[in-house]
Amino acid sequence: MQLRRLGIHDSVSAVFPPERLREELSDVDGEVVTFAYTDAFLDADLDWVHSIQAGIDRFPLPEFEERGIALTNSTGIHDTSVGEFATGLMLTFARRLHTYVRQQEAREWSHPEWDAPFTLDGERLCVVGLGTLGKGIAERADALGMRVTGVRRSGDPVAGVETVYTPDDLHEAVADAKFVALAVPLTDETRGLMGREEFAAMREDAYFLNVARGDCADESALVAALRDGEIAGAGLDVFETEPLPEDSPLWEMDEVIVTPHRAAATRDYYRDIADLVGENVGRVEDGSEMVNRVV
Repeated sequence: MQLRRLGIHDSVSAVFPPERLREELSDVDGEVVTFAYTDAFLDADLDWVHSIQAGIDRFPLPEFEERGIALTNSTGIHDTSVGEFATGLMLTFARRLHTYVRQQEAREWSHPEWDAPFTLDGERLCVVGLGTLGKGIAERADALGMRVTGVRRSGDPVAGVETVYTPDDLHEAVADAKFVALAVPLTDETRGLMGREEFAAMREDAYFLNVARGDCADESALVAALRDGEIAGAGLDVFETEPLPEDSPLWEMDEVIVTPHRAAATRDYYRDIADLVGENVGRVEDGSEMVNRVV
């Protein structure tokens, strides 16, 4: 099969300039164009759509299947970026960097309580979801001397992870962790995975990190757990509603770090996407099976 046209949806501008991706794909045979949402997906004569994210929950999968449109995603490229981001959140809480930034903004010179700072070395982390994102987090935490456990549907062992639990043992898995990092895809099974009972099962001095999807955690239950002192804090890159509403209590909580869904962001993101797309262009043309095909 010969590729006739490769379109770049202008929504990628939320992550990088579309022209950068178009330039990176300049050696692809076939016309490379940029088109808007109204001309995309079901309104266009398409055979294949590639998601620049790993998540595919935003796509109309039944319609894709009905019309025979292939869907591929970008899983496998976010281990380093998200792993470093989650590690940065843990280091920020441990070394109290977030409090120092706030003090700098207020021109305030003061010290935290003597027993507030700690090191990650020897602390326990539970990574809920040990796919690409979770493995990236676990690898970096292990390198920092943390004791890493995790939750994985199969229960199969993962390098650098001491103990791997299945989802049935989620409460046991999170009970002894200083940090709980959520790194699962959004599915029917993971929607609301971290809720009131799960936060109650965590240590009172524990921190919750979410680099998965906002709907994978019950946000109202999280707010309640933070207000009631059931957990110590949270580092959140994703939310049930994005942008996070101005009236959300999460904005005002001292031990909560809010970031605008940018855990995977990097200046080379468009190159990673171009590599995936380019590989699949070649596979389409020689009739091979596409990589990362989900529909």
